[in-house]
Amino acid sequence: MSIQTLEQFISAQQMQFPQAKGDFTRLLQAISLAAKIVHREVNKAGLADILGKQGETNVQGEEQQKLDVFADNHFMDALRKVGECCYLASEEHEEGKDLTQQKQYAVGKYMVYFDPLDGSSNIDSNVSVGTIFSIYRRVSTADGMEDRDFEQSGRSQVAAGYVIYGSSTMLVYSTGKGVNGFTLDPSIGEFCLSHPQLQIPEDGRTYSVNESNYNQFSQAIKNYLQFCKEIDPKTKRPYSSRYIGSLVADFHRNMIQGGLFLYPDTYSYPNGKLRLMYECNPLAFIAEQAGGRASTGTMPILDVMPTELHQRVPLIIGSKNMVELVEQYIREFSKAEPTFA
Repeated sequence: MSIQTLEQFISAQQMQFPQAKGDFTRLLQAISLAAKIVHREVNKAGLADILGKQGETNVQGEEQQKLDVFADNHFMDALRKVGECCYLASEEHEEGKDLTQQKQYAVGKYMVYFDPLDGSSNIDSNVSVGTIFSIYRRVSTADGMEDRDFEQSGRSQVAAGYVIYGSSTMLVYSTGKGVNGFTLDPSIGEFCLSHPQLQIPEDGRTYSVNESNYNQFSQAIKNYLQFCKEIDPKTKRPYSSRYIGSLVADFHRNMIQGGLFLYPDTYSYPNGKLRLMYECNPLAFIAEQAGGRASTGTMPILDVMPTELHQRVPLIIGSKNMVELVEQYIREFSKAEPTFA
């Protein structure tokens, strides 16, 4: 069986568009290079002095892990140097980086939002972690960035993807024409096509939610979780609860096997906890391209208009039929209860 590397796949895709200049190809190559470097460090984490806390907190108020900082530095560096980006935004920084004002590197037309190491608090426990990225095209043509560049919903993404560092390292991405997964072959140092045209099963038998928050959930979510636990041979319930606590890992499992991930609004986080721009939007883009669904509970994630860089939203994502049923529960029960806001 012939092997197709990520670079060969991207080049083949580029050939379908004679007007393409290779800038987007170079951008994805930069992301894959940074992912390989992070993979190397994650896999030797127990042998090197890169485990544990950095001693600082990020803009979210979360303690930074050493690997958070390492991953952020390498993705920032790779994306700056490739010369195809005009704006970079990371979970680890309070503000994005406007590259149109820099002199050191060439400036391109792409805006990249990323979470350099999602789930890093689990790294000491050898749990799978990941990188999430979202790519937009700048719409303004002035010397500097304009407000309208940042006022694009998730539907304007030109590409999105994630890397999962687990028993194997995989890069999964979409440019709006389906979803493809590439597994890193360490023997040749290349991501190789392993999961072409990924599709999320329409139904699943697992749900992922932090049930320690149960008493803070709305009655609609509580009722849905009770439905998941009821015995019903016809619908193969009760469903299994599978919560890793690493968003990329939970989402990737549901991508392959079918299932549902929920991080709904709570009394503590009435607007949700996960971040729209570099967590929810890219995974929602992947989910929809793979035949799944992503919702706040009341509207598609990809239709939410951003108002700030670190904006939070509720997230319900995974198998299409399962997400739609949660939305139905919310519609039916939210009429009779107050909202958290």
